[in-house]
Amino acid sequence: MHKHSWLALLIGALGNAGAWAADGDLSTSGKFDERTGEALFHQVCQGCHMPQAQGASGAGAYPALAANAKLAAKVYPVFMVSSGQGGMPGFKDSMSDQQIADVVNYVRSHFGNAFADSVTLEDVRSVTQR
Repeated sequence: MHKHSWLALLIGALGNAGAWAADGDLSTSGKFDERTGEALFHQVCQGCHMPQAQGASGAGAYPALAANAKLAAKVYPVFMVSSGQGGMPGFKDSMSDQQIADVVNYVRSHFGNAFADSVTLEDVRSVTQR
């Protein structure tokens, strides 16, 4: 690819990132504005994990969250959302502890998951150290 083509792609990506923030997804503080776990899932998570949390593979591998036994240990999804691992970014700098708890609780109680022990703020804070 030519040098100018790479530059055009970079400029386009940066322009889209600015539009993403301007759409209200991130506040001016760099935090997500969504206030429910469902809204956070649809705005942040479904792009990789798919709308029904079925996961995807292609350019990368995105694990299914639907009927995922790993979500039973509630600190596991809290760690993954807050700190990330592998190709998944951590979101503790762009989500509050409450938002992390809300999105984890949403995923743990939807998509064929029925884990009744809710994630608390204390659970999240034990991972994020805030």
